[in-house]
Amino acid sequence: MNAATATRVSAGDWVQRQLGIGMGKLPASLVKRLVKVPVNADGEQMAPEIAMLMSVVAKAPDFSDLSPVEARAAELKAAAIYGERPLPMNVVEELQLGGGLAATRYRARASSAGLVVFFHGGGFVLGSRAAYDGPVRLLAHHTGMDILSVEYRLAPESPYPAPHNDAMAAWEFAVAHAAGWGVPDGRIAVAGDSAGGNLAAVLAQKLRDSRQKPALQALMYPVTDLAGSRPSNREFADSPALTAKQIAWFTDHYLPPSVERADPRVSPLFADDLTGLPPALVTVAGFDPLRDDGLAFAAKLTESGVPTELIREPGLVHGYLSYTALSATSSDAVKRVASAIASAMA
Repeated sequence: MNAATATRVSAGDWVQRQLGIGMGKLPASLVKRLVKVPVNADGEQMAPEIAMLMSVVAKAPDFSDLSPVEARAAELKAAAIYGERPLPMNVVEELQLGGGLAATRYRARASSAGLVVFFHGGGFVLGSRAAYDGPVRLLAHHTGMDILSVEYRLAPESPYPAPHNDAMAAWEFAVAHAAGWGVPDGRIAVAGDSAGGNLAAVLAQKLRDSRQKPALQALMYPVTDLAGSRPSNREFADSPALTAKQIAWFTDHYLPPSVERADPRVSPLFADDLTGLPPALVTVAGFDPLRDDGLAFAAKLTESGVPTELIREPGLVHGYLSYTALSATSSDAVKRVASAIASAMA
Protein backbone atom coordinates (compact mmCIF):
# COMPACT_ATOMS: atom_id res chain seq x y z
CA MET A 1 0.00 0.00 0.00
CA ASN A 2 1.40 3.44 -0.89
CA ALA A 3 0.64 6.74 0.70
CA ALA A 4 -1.89 7.70 -1.94
CA THR A 5 -3.99 4.62 -1.14
CA ALA A 6 -6.43 5.20 1.68
CA THR A 7 -6.27 2.70 4.52
CA ARG A 8 -9.38 0.54 4.40
CA VAL A 9 -11.52 0.71 7.50
CA SER A 10 -13.77 -2.22 8.38
CA ALA A 11 -17.20 -1.67 9.89
CA GLY A 12 -15.85 -2.73 13.27
CA ASP A 13 -12.89 -0.36 13.01
CA TRP A 14 -15.22 2.47 12.00
CA VAL A 15 -17.38 1.89 15.06
CA GLN A 16 -14.29 1.76 17.29
CA ARG A 17 -13.03 4.98 15.75
CA GLN A 18 -16.32 6.78 16.33
CA LEU A 19 -16.39 5.58 19.92
CA GLY A 20 -12.85 6.84 20.35
CA ILE A 21 -13.68 10.24 18.88
CA GLY A 22 -16.71 10.42 21.16
CA MET A 23 -14.61 9.58 24.21
CA GLY A 24 -12.11 12.26 23.20
CA LYS A 25 -14.88 14.86 23.36
CA LEU A 26 -16.10 13.93 26.83
CA PRO A 27 -15.76 16.67 29.48
CA ALA A 28 -12.55 16.32 31.46
CA SER A 29 -14.54 16.13 34.69
CA LEU A 30 -16.40 13.07 33.41
CA VAL A 31 -13.26 11.39 32.07
CA LYS A 32 -11.66 11.70 35.51
CA ARG A 33 -14.57 9.70 36.93
CA LEU A 34 -14.13 6.96 34.35
CA VAL A 35 -10.35 6.53 34.39
CA LYS A 36 -7.46 7.44 36.61
CA VAL A 37 -5.64 10.41 35.09
CA PRO A 38 -1.91 9.92 35.80
CA VAL A 39 0.38 12.57 37.24
CA ASN A 40 4.10 12.20 36.59
CA ALA A 41 7.01 12.76 38.96
CA ASP A 42 7.24 16.40 37.84
CA GLY A 43 3.62 17.00 38.84
CA GLU A 44 2.36 17.15 35.25
CA GLN A 45 -1.09 15.71 34.54
CA MET A 46 -1.79 13.58 31.50
CA ALA A 47 -4.40 15.05 29.14
CA PRO A 48 -7.71 13.41 30.17
CA GLU A 49 -8.55 12.15 26.67
CA ILE A 50 -5.06 10.63 26.42
CA ALA A 51 -5.61 8.88 29.76
CA MET A 52 -8.85 7.46 28.36
CA LEU A 53 -7.09 6.37 25.18
CA MET A 54 -4.23 4.76 27.11
CA SER A 55 -6.74 2.73 29.12
CA VAL A 56 -7.94 1.27 25.81
CA VAL A 57 -4.45 0.79 24.32
CA ALA A 58 -3.33 -1.05 27.47
CA LYS A 59 -5.91 -3.76 26.78
CA ALA A 60 -4.89 -4.26 23.15
CA PRO A 61 -2.50 -7.06 22.07
CA ASP A 62 1.16 -6.14 22.49
CA PHE A 63 2.80 -5.83 19.05
CA SER A 64 6.11 -7.00 20.50
CA ASP A 65 4.51 -10.44 20.95
CA LEU A 66 3.99 -10.55 17.16
CA SER A 67 6.30 -10.97 14.21
CA PRO A 68 7.36 -7.72 12.49
CA VAL A 69 5.06 -8.49 9.57
CA GLU A 70 2.11 -9.07 11.89
CA ALA A 71 2.96 -5.96 13.90
CA ARG A 72 3.01 -3.81 10.75
CA ALA A 73 -0.47 -5.03 9.82
CA ALA A 74 -1.68 -4.19 13.33
CA GLU A 75 -0.15 -0.73 13.05
CA LEU A 76 -2.02 0.01 9.83
CA LYS A 77 -5.25 -1.02 11.52
CA ALA A 78 -4.47 1.25 14.47
CA ALA A 79 -3.74 4.13 12.09
CA ALA A 80 -7.20 3.67 10.57
CA ILE A 81 -8.76 3.90 14.04
CA TYR A 82 -6.68 6.57 15.79
CA GLY A 83 -5.07 8.51 12.94
CA GLU A 84 -5.82 11.83 11.33
CA ARG A 85 -8.26 11.78 8.42
CA PRO A 86 -6.39 12.74 5.22
CA LEU A 87 -6.68 16.43 4.38
CA PRO A 88 -6.98 17.37 0.68
CA MET A 89 -3.68 18.29 -0.94
CA ASN A 90 -2.78 20.35 -3.99
CA VAL A 91 -0.10 17.79 -4.89
CA VAL A 92 0.39 14.16 -3.88
CA GLU A 93 3.25 12.77 -5.97
CA GLU A 94 4.55 9.21 -5.72
CA LEU A 95 8.30 9.11 -6.36
CA GLN A 96 10.94 6.46 -6.98
CA LEU A 97 14.28 7.65 -5.63
CA GLY A 98 16.36 4.81 -7.06
CA GLY A 99 17.55 1.53 -5.58
CA GLY A 100 14.00 0.58 -4.63
CA LEU A 101 13.64 3.61 -2.33
CA ALA A 102 10.26 5.36 -2.57
CA ALA A 103 8.75 8.56 -1.19
CA THR A 104 5.64 10.70 -1.47
CA ARG A 105 5.70 14.46 -1.89
CA TYR A 106 2.79 16.38 -0.40
CA ARG A 107 1.94 20.01 -1.10
CA ALA A 108 -1.11 21.59 0.47
CA ARG A 109 -1.12 24.91 -1.41
CA ALA A 110 -0.46 26.19 -4.90
CA SER A 111 3.14 27.09 -4.03
CA SER A 112 5.59 25.97 -1.37
CA ALA A 113 7.39 27.89 1.37
CA GLY A 114 10.03 25.16 1.67
CA LEU A 115 10.61 21.41 1.81
CA VAL A 116 10.73 19.03 4.78
CA VAL A 117 12.32 15.62 4.26
CA PHE A 118 10.35 13.55 6.75
CA PHE A 119 11.20 10.18 8.32
CA HIS A 120 8.39 8.34 10.11
CA GLY A 121 8.67 6.68 13.50
CA GLY A 122 8.22 3.03 14.38
CA GLY A 123 11.40 1.90 16.07
CA PHE A 124 13.10 1.16 12.73
CA VAL A 125 10.81 -1.89 12.47
CA LEU A 126 7.31 -0.44 11.99
CA GLY A 127 5.97 2.63 10.20
CA SER A 128 5.22 3.43 6.59
CA ARG A 129 4.00 6.19 4.30
CA ALA A 130 0.53 4.65 4.47
CA ALA A 131 0.42 4.68 8.27
CA TYR A 132 1.66 8.30 8.32
CA ASP A 133 -0.41 9.63 5.44
CA GLY A 134 -2.84 11.56 7.68
CA PRO A 135 -0.24 13.10 10.03
CA VAL A 136 2.05 14.11 7.17
CA ARG A 137 -0.81 15.85 5.38
CA LEU A 138 -1.53 17.69 8.63
CA LEU A 139 2.09 18.91 8.74
CA ALA A 140 1.97 19.95 5.08
CA HIS A 141 -1.26 21.89 5.68
CA HIS A 142 0.00 23.78 8.74
CA THR A 143 3.59 24.46 7.58
CA GLY A 144 2.73 25.52 4.03
CA MET A 145 5.73 23.45 2.93
CA ASP A 146 6.22 20.40 0.79
CA ILE A 147 6.68 17.26 2.88
CA LEU A 148 8.70 14.43 1.35
CA SER A 149 7.64 11.32 3.29
CA VAL A 150 10.34 8.66 2.90
CA GLU A 151 9.69 4.90 2.80
CA TYR A 152 13.06 3.85 4.21
CA ARG A 153 13.91 0.20 4.67
CA LEU A 154 12.97 -1.49 7.93
CA ALA A 155 14.56 -4.03 10.24
CA PRO A 156 14.93 -6.95 10.69
CA GLU A 157 14.95 -7.37 6.91
CA SER A 158 17.23 -4.33 6.56
CA PRO A 159 18.90 -3.56 9.91
CA TYR A 160 21.34 -0.77 10.72
CA PRO A 161 22.77 1.01 8.78
CA ALA A 162 20.23 0.54 5.96
CA PRO A 163 17.71 3.15 7.23
CA HIS A 164 20.51 5.73 7.54
CA ASN A 165 21.77 5.00 4.03
CA ASP A 166 18.23 5.54 2.77
CA ALA A 167 17.98 8.81 4.69
CA MET A 168 21.10 10.13 2.95
CA ALA A 169 19.81 8.97 -0.45
CA ALA A 170 16.49 10.72 0.19
CA TRP A 171 18.28 13.93 1.16
CA GLU A 172 20.41 13.88 -1.99
CA PHE A 173 17.30 13.27 -4.12
CA ALA A 174 15.49 16.15 -2.41
CA VAL A 175 18.38 18.55 -2.96
CA ALA A 176 18.63 17.56 -6.62
CA HIS A 177 14.91 18.01 -7.30
CA ALA A 178 13.87 20.86 -4.97
CA ALA A 179 14.34 23.63 -7.54
CA GLY A 180 12.25 21.72 -10.07
CA TRP A 181 9.47 21.47 -7.50
CA GLY A 182 9.56 25.23 -6.98
CA VAL A 183 11.08 25.06 -3.50
CA PRO A 184 12.88 28.29 -2.54
CA ASP A 185 16.65 27.97 -2.50
CA GLY A 186 18.19 26.91 0.82
CA ARG A 187 14.85 26.08 2.45
CA ILE A 188 15.11 22.32 2.96
CA ALA A 189 14.73 20.84 6.44
CA VAL A 190 14.93 17.32 7.87
CA ALA A 191 12.37 16.07 10.35
CA GLY A 192 11.05 12.93 11.95
CA ASP A 193 9.35 11.49 14.98
CA SER A 194 10.81 8.85 17.31
CA ALA A 195 13.09 6.61 15.21
CA GLY A 196 12.59 9.06 12.36
CA GLY A 197 13.90 11.79 14.65
CA ASN A 198 17.01 9.68 15.14
CA LEU A 199 17.48 9.42 11.37
CA ALA A 200 17.03 13.18 10.97
CA ALA A 201 19.48 13.98 13.79
CA VAL A 202 22.17 11.61 12.52
CA LEU A 203 21.70 12.89 8.98
CA ALA A 204 22.14 16.48 10.15
CA GLN A 205 25.43 15.48 11.78
CA LYS A 206 26.64 13.73 8.61
CA LEU A 207 25.79 16.83 6.55
CA ARG A 208 27.41 19.37 8.89
CA ASP A 209 30.26 20.08 6.47
CA SER A 210 28.20 19.64 3.32
CA ARG A 211 27.84 22.47 0.82
CA GLN A 212 24.08 22.26 1.29
CA LYS A 213 23.12 21.19 4.78
CA PRO A 214 19.60 21.25 6.26
CA ALA A 215 18.17 24.61 7.21
CA LEU A 216 16.56 22.98 10.26
CA GLN A 217 16.40 19.65 12.08
CA ALA A 218 12.94 19.12 13.59
CA LEU A 219 12.99 16.20 16.01
CA MET A 220 9.72 15.03 17.57
CA TYR A 221 10.24 12.90 20.72
CA PRO A 222 13.43 11.56 19.08
CA VAL A 223 15.45 8.44 19.83
CA THR A 224 18.83 9.90 20.81
CA ASP A 225 20.36 7.29 23.14
CA LEU A 226 20.10 3.52 22.71
CA ALA A 227 22.84 2.83 25.25
CA GLY A 228 21.89 4.57 28.49
CA SER A 229 19.03 4.82 30.95
CA ARG A 230 17.47 7.93 32.44
CA PRO A 231 14.70 8.58 34.97
CA SER A 232 11.95 8.82 32.34
CA ASN A 233 12.99 5.44 30.90
CA ARG A 234 12.28 3.90 34.28
CA GLU A 235 9.26 6.01 35.29
CA PHE A 236 7.35 5.18 32.11
CA ALA A 237 8.69 1.66 31.51
CA ASP A 238 5.11 0.38 31.46
CA SER A 239 3.58 3.18 29.39
CA PRO A 240 0.92 1.70 27.07
CA ALA A 241 2.21 4.04 24.35
CA LEU A 242 5.75 2.60 24.47
CA THR A 243 6.92 0.03 27.00
CA ALA A 244 10.47 -0.99 27.92
CA LYS A 245 9.68 -4.41 26.47
CA GLN A 246 8.73 -2.84 23.14
CA ILE A 247 11.88 -0.68 23.08
CA ALA A 248 13.97 -3.83 23.57
CA TRP A 249 12.02 -5.58 20.77
CA PHE A 250 12.72 -2.70 18.40
CA THR A 251 16.39 -2.45 19.32
CA ASP A 252 17.06 -6.18 19.06
CA HIS A 253 15.57 -6.24 15.54
CA TYR A 254 17.38 -3.08 14.45
CA LEU A 255 20.93 -3.38 15.76
CA PRO A 256 23.25 -6.28 14.91
CA PRO A 257 25.12 -7.53 18.03
CA SER A 258 28.40 -6.21 16.63
CA VAL A 259 27.19 -2.58 16.64
CA GLU A 260 28.09 -0.46 19.66
CA ARG A 261 24.92 1.18 21.00
CA ALA A 262 26.82 4.29 22.07
CA ASP A 263 28.11 4.85 18.53
CA PRO A 264 27.03 8.41 17.57
CA ARG A 265 25.70 7.00 14.29
CA VAL A 266 23.25 5.00 16.43
CA SER A 267 22.86 7.34 19.41
CA PRO A 268 23.40 10.94 18.21
CA LEU A 269 23.57 12.17 21.80
CA PHE A 270 27.07 10.69 22.06
CA ALA A 271 28.63 12.71 19.24
CA ASP A 272 31.85 14.32 20.47
CA ASP A 273 31.14 17.60 18.68
CA LEU A 274 27.72 19.10 17.93
CA THR A 275 28.97 22.55 17.00
CA GLY A 276 28.05 23.91 13.60
CA LEU A 277 24.91 21.83 13.25
CA PRO A 278 21.69 23.25 11.74
CA PRO A 279 19.25 24.96 14.10
CA ALA A 280 17.14 22.42 15.96
CA LEU A 281 13.57 22.04 17.10
CA VAL A 282 13.11 19.30 19.72
CA THR A 283 9.77 18.25 21.17
CA VAL A 284 9.25 15.97 24.15
CA ALA A 285 6.15 14.50 25.82
CA GLY A 286 5.63 14.51 29.57
CA PHE A 287 4.73 10.81 29.82
CA ASP A 288 7.25 9.43 27.34
CA PRO A 289 10.07 7.05 28.34
CA LEU A 290 12.23 8.91 25.79
CA ARG A 291 11.48 12.33 27.31
CA ASP A 292 14.77 12.69 29.17
CA ASP A 293 16.77 11.49 26.15
CA GLY A 294 15.24 14.32 24.11
CA LEU A 295 15.86 16.83 26.89
CA ALA A 296 19.50 15.73 27.13
CA PHE A 297 19.98 16.13 23.40
CA ALA A 298 18.37 19.58 23.34
CA ALA A 299 20.60 20.65 26.24
CA LYS A 300 23.74 19.37 24.53
CA LEU A 301 22.83 21.14 21.30
CA THR A 302 22.30 24.39 23.21
CA GLU A 303 25.61 23.98 25.09
CA SER A 304 27.30 23.47 21.70
CA GLY A 305 26.00 26.79 20.42
CA VAL A 306 23.32 25.33 18.15
CA PRO A 307 20.16 27.50 18.12
CA THR A 308 17.64 25.13 19.70
CA GLU A 309 13.94 25.48 20.44
CA LEU A 310 12.52 23.02 22.94
CA ILE A 311 8.80 22.36 23.06
CA ARG A 312 7.51 20.41 26.05
CA GLU A 313 4.09 18.79 25.84
CA PRO A 314 3.45 17.90 29.49
CA GLY A 315 0.16 16.05 29.01
CA LEU A 316 1.12 13.78 26.13
CA VAL A 317 2.69 10.38 25.48
CA HIS A 318 5.13 8.94 22.98
CA GLY A 319 3.74 8.82 19.44
CA TYR A 320 1.16 11.58 19.86
CA LEU A 321 1.52 12.48 16.16
CA SER A 322 -0.63 9.41 15.50
CA TYR A 323 -3.40 10.29 18.00
CA THR A 324 -4.62 13.58 16.57
CA ALA A 325 -8.04 12.30 15.46
CA LEU A 326 -8.96 11.29 19.01
CA SER A 327 -7.05 13.89 21.03
CA ALA A 328 -7.42 17.65 20.71
CA THR A 329 -4.31 18.00 22.90
CA SER A 330 -2.30 15.94 20.41
CA SER A 331 -3.70 17.87 17.46
CA ASP A 332 -2.79 21.19 19.09
CA ALA A 333 0.74 19.89 19.77
CA VAL A 334 1.26 18.92 16.12
CA LYS A 335 0.04 22.36 15.05
CA ARG A 336 2.59 23.91 17.43
CA VAL A 337 5.34 21.85 15.82
CA ALA A 338 4.19 22.91 12.35
CA SER A 339 4.07 26.57 13.39
CA ALA A 340 7.56 26.32 14.91
CA ILE A 341 8.92 24.75 11.70
CA ALA A 342 7.33 27.45 9.58
CA SER A 343 8.69 30.20 11.86
CA ALA A 344 12.19 28.73 11.91
CA MET A 345 12.24 28.48 8.12
CA ALA A 346 10.80 31.96 7.54
